[in-house]
Amino acid sequence: MEEKLIQRLESAVTRLEALSFSGGSAAAASGDDAPLDPSVLAFQDLIGQYVARVSRAAEKIGGQVLDITKIVEEAFAAQKDLIIKVKQHKKPDNAGLVEFLKPLNEVITKANKLTEGRRSDFFNHLKSAADSLSALAWIAYTGKDCGMSMPIAHVEESWQMAEFYNNKILVEYKTKDPNHVEWAKAIKELYLPGLREYVKSFYPLGPVWSPTGTAVTAAPSKPKAPAPGAPAPPPAPSASLFSSETSQASSSRPKQGMAAVFQEINSGKPVTSGLRKVTDDMKTKNRADRTGVVGTQEKESHTSAPAVSKVGPPKFELQMGRKWAVENQIGKKDLVISECDAKQSVYVYGCKDSVMQIQGKVNNITIDKCTKMGVVFQDVVAAFEIVNCNRVEVQCQGSAPTVSIDNTAGCQFYLSKNALSVSITTAKSSEVNILVPGAEPDGDWGEHALPEQFIHVYKDGRFETTPVSHSAGG
Repeated sequence: MEEKLIQRLESAVTRLEALSFSGGSAAAASGDDAPLDPSVLAFQDLIGQYVARVSRAAEKIGGQVLDITKIVEEAFAAQKDLIIKVKQHKKPDNAGLVEFLKPLNEVITKANKLTEGRRSDFFNHLKSAADSLSALAWIAYTGKDCGMSMPIAHVEESWQMAEFYNNKILVEYKTKDPNHVEWAKAIKELYLPGLREYVKSFYPLGPVWSPTGTAVTAAPSKPKAPAPGAPAPPPAPSASLFSSETSQASSSRPKQGMAAVFQEINSGKPVTSGLRKVTDDMKTKNRADRTGVVGTQEKESHTSAPAVSKVGPPKFELQMGRKWAVENQIGKKDLVISECDAKQSVYVYGCKDSVMQIQGKVNNITIDKCTKMGVVFQDVVAAFEIVNCNRVEVQCQGSAPTVSIDNTAGCQFYLSKNALSVSITTAKSSEVNILVPGAEPDGDWGEHALPEQFIHVYKDGRFETTPVSHSAGG
């Protein structure tokens, strides 16, 4: 990396000398030499080396993978423009920073929209690319009180969430299509080591604004003239990576379901005013089509009706400083526990179609009654438990001495190299696959199916049990 940096500096000096001989001193004074800054040239090299590799792989795949890759190209081009503008502007206030980051935020929003709606066959590609773009927000770091991790750590943490989907691509296509594997490896290297090493070399403490540059100001809001008649309400704003505002439901919206029932009761009207009166011929004892015998078919239809499960309110909180309770989260893809320690535990209950990241070491983690749940964690001191779940995926990035899987149908568990000595216990579970990293840094993941069928043979006064072999292992 140092040799490359020296080469970039020498190249920059040569260009600056050429610029000065061609009468570029006035441009330098006005800040127009920012595109020739070593940090800008290095970022252009990053695009030419890493982004180009992702693009080449995407062109061989086409379709939605190529579409999302073009958005990645657009995002990195927007970041390059922001790096140039950093050299030309003073450090902005919060309102100015939002305006400054608007071009990048618009591209990231465009990427996120591709992941919405009907789930496509390339959902993992779309999510991996879209989630990875949050790493570009390192340029929004303004100091230790800004609520972000420092730039290098932010890039690493952002990729961890994207890696959850990236690993699924590697597993799915490792024997099907090498182009998809190449794409997944290329986009990972774009961030690690690509973007991480760039930030480490030039902006480890955040962007360096120009003390003599122009100020970044927020765009003035333009008042709109009221239209005749009652205008339609504006559409809800799309989610923004750099905005902390949340939309709230209007209290004037008509209530539905049980809320409408209680609104009717509280209105003061007689609650029986809308009910039909039961006449004598409608009573069961007077109806000719009814008898006192309950038919078998009718009884079976009643007993086979599934019970409607009640979903409690969503919860995401630290209780008594010792236990993280994450409950009833539906469709939440950005759950993050960032401030935790080795004395705390994490209990996840009743979540569906959600993804959670646990940053740091905790005592133990339990996943209970969850469906289509994804969990990415660093280290656990005691154990990671999965109970009463369906289709869960877990990725261990550090170490875990014990993993327990009980009464679970469908589990993919990714182990890091530091967790290969783990002890795994399974009971009443099916479709449990353990994935381990390859011997080489860029090697394919090895998938091992844990036995769910056993052969019991009575021999020498006792039963000997052996698992039925699986062909997916190895």
